[in-house]
Parts: sequence; C-alpha cells; structure tokens
Amino acid sequence: MVLLTANFTLAVDFSILNVALPHIGRELGFATSALQWIVTAFALCAAGFTLFFGRVADLFGRRRLFLIGIVLLGISSLAGGLAQEPMLLLSARVGQGIATAMITPAALSLLTTTFTEASARARVLGLNGALMAAGFTAGAVLGGVLTGTVSWRWAFLINVVVAVIVLAIAPFVLREPPAGPRPRLDVPGAITVTLALVALVFGIDMAGRAGWASPAAWGPIAAAVLLFGAFLAIESRVVDPLIAPALLRRSNIAWGNIAGLLAFATETSLVFLLTLYLQETLGFDAVVAGLILAVLGIGTVIGGLIAPRVIGMRGAKTAIIFGFVLQVAATLPLAFLTDDHAWVLPLVILTFIGGIANLVAIVGYTVTATSDVPSEQQGLATGLVTMSQQVGITLGTPVMSAIATSVVASTLLPGLRVAIGVNAGIALAAALLVAVLLRAPAGSRLAQRGGLAE
Repeated sequence: MVLLTANFTLAVDFSILNVALPHIGRELGFATSALQWIVTAFALCAAGFTLFFGRVADLFGRRRLFLIGIVLLGISSLAGGLAQEPMLLLSARVGQGIATAMITPAALSLLTTTFTEASARARVLGLNGALMAAGFTAGAVLGGVLTGTVSWRWAFLINVVVAVIVLAIAPFVLREPPAGPRPRLDVPGAITVTLALVALVFGIDMAGRAGWASPAAWGPIAAAVLLFGAFLAIESRVVDPLIAPALLRRSNIAWGNIAGLLAFATETSLVFLLTLYLQETLGFDAVVAGLILAVLGIGTVIGGLIAPRVIGMRGAKTAIIFGFVLQVAATLPLAFLTDDHAWVLPLVILTFIGGIANLVAIVGYTVTATSDVPSEQQGLATGLVTMSQQVGITLGTPVMSAIATSVVASTLLPGLRVAIGVNAGIALAAALLVAVLLRAPAGSRLAQRGGLAE
C-alpha cells in the first residue's frame, strides 16, 4: 500500500498542473511562452535521471533511496505550494522530477524483489500499472477541480500530506533482501546516458511547441543520438557497466520496453487529442471534459485487475498483443468523430474499453521486462521500465499534436481525426512487433499456457 500510494501520487504529478497553467501564470507573473517550463522542467528530470537512480537503488539500497526521494518530494512540493515567483516554482518542479526519478524505480524494484512468485508479482504489478495509469488521468481531473474550487497551490500541497503519511509508515514496513557485493558506479556511463535522456526529452518537448523542423527540436534529438552512441561505447569498455550490453540484448528487455513506450505514448496522447475534441469542437469546459475522460481512468483500474488473469492463462506476451489489438479496436472508430454531441456516449464507451486494453498491455510489458533479471539488477530493469514509461508520456503528445495541426483546414476536427487514426496505427504496429520479435525468457514463469515456457 505504501509503494502503490507513492507511485499513484507521482503519476498524478505528471498531469495535475496542465489545466492550472494559465492560473499559475497570472498569479506568479509567468510569460505565456514560459509556462511550458512548468511541465518541461519536471519531465526532463523525471525521465533524464531515472536510469541513473535505478542503478543507484541497486548499489546503495532501494529502501534508502525511496525514503530520500519521498523527503525530496515533500520539500519540493511545499516549496511549490508556497512559491511567490517563477524561479522558485520551477526549482520546485525540478525537485519533484528528481524525486520521481528516485522513487519510481526504487518502488518498482522493491515490488519485484518482494513479490518473487510469478502470479503474486503479476497481481501487484497489475495494481501498480492500474494506479499509475489512473493517476495520470485523475491528475487532469483533480487539477481542474482544485484550481476551480480552492487553488492551484493544492496541486502541490497534497503531495506534502502524502509524503508525511508515507514517511510515518514506510520505515516500519519496507524491507529488501540483503545486499550482495556492490560493484562501482559507472560514473561516465551515468553522466552520458543522463545527458542523452535529457536532450531527447527536451528535443521531443520542443518539437511539440516549435515544430519538428525547428533546430530547437532536431538539434537536441541529434545530440541525444550521439550521446547514446557514446554511452554504448563506454558500456562495452568499463568493468562494471551501468547497463550490461547483454541485458539490452535480451529480447524481453529490449522489446518489452519498446512495447511499454508505445503503450504509454499512444494512450496518453489520445487523452490529449480527446481533450481538444471535447473542448475545442464540442465546447465543453475543462472540468466537464476531465470528468468525461475520467471513465478512461476507471477502465485502466479494471484493466490492471484483469491483466494478471490474462497473463496467468495466456502469458505476458499474449497479454501485450491482446491489449494492443483491443486498444486498436477501441481507438479506430474515434477517427470518424464529428461535431455532433451524440458522439459523447460512444466516446465514453470506447475510451473505457481502450483504458482496459491499454493497462493489460502495460502490465504485460512490465512483467516481461522485469522477468529473469537477477535481484541485484532489478533496480536497473525497473529503471528501464520507468524510463520507457516517462519517455512514452513525453513523446506521444507532441507527435500527435504535430500531426493534428499539420492538417490545413478551417477547424481542428480533420486534424484530430488523422492523428487518432495514426494513433491506432501505431498501436497495431506495436502488436505486430511484439508478436514477431519478442521472445519470452525460457527460465521465467511468464506463462502457463499458450506455447510459452513456464
């Protein structure tokens, strides 16, 4: 409960300020062009430092890093809630992002090392995935409600309350296996991959604002590619690499995380597209639009509960494929949206089904990408899972936004239709990639039937 509560809170933080940005800008004196940094500062640190802290958790203790991260989250959130000028608020968002990079891989690796039996691990990862996906959706709703009824500052202060409760309970209930021999931290590799991830997320974020042709977008992305190349060269030479090349060559690690990245990219960006549709095309306000999309969040919770049963019966690989195919079936009809309010009911039903499907795929990839990984590398494996999640969230929205706005028309609706169609196509491509290229590790209990080894 402690670990799941922390992860849910961090998922809420990804989206809780989106609706509040104009209010924050007016109260603290942000220029309109600078409001993006409230979101970007968090995303850069949350995604950029996650692999580094995933490895730190392996080397110096997951429980210890989790508690340090919770302290940092509480302090940063308090500073953000009390901020009276832009720089303090941005510093608070940086602190929240770094805390997220600490807590998420540490919490996930504590879960995977505590629940080692296959069915128990699948159930707890299902709950974790459901709460994190629901948290992202709930954040948009909660942010609108808090901003409209109390103050945007409670979007920060609510984290302080959660941090105090977690710190009061966690030291007494969290345990981790005794640490074995600790290799040295690969500092050059850690610095290189952190810079690469920061550059990648920054470039993706800028692409959504300035366009993919802008040097502000492709320049950082090109730098990220070069830095990733340098990182791989470093890892092939050091004695104790941050990521052993053999780990990345495992089909379940590589393709499992690619599937996870695409799962998060497609569904979170679909929420963005449908938010635009509900507000810009149908004319609903932000609170009503958020409440309509809250049904998707309910679907994700149900999907997280269903996923372990699907995995137990058919295996994690089949769960991923099934989830993506059902997600395609629920998304594709939305590519034919019109400006008729009669579409609201089908939209609610389809997004509910899509939420269930997406979470089945997400839990399947989490189980796949953390199976048959030695205990001493679980922090790294869960760091990769966290990274794919956060890069997917960051990547999806600017890509879909660029597609939607590239269609020249008198209204936004034609562009939204094209973007939703592309979204469904990406989910279908993900299902095909997993079906053809992902191989379940022979020694894992990823499946009991369906042709996979137990």
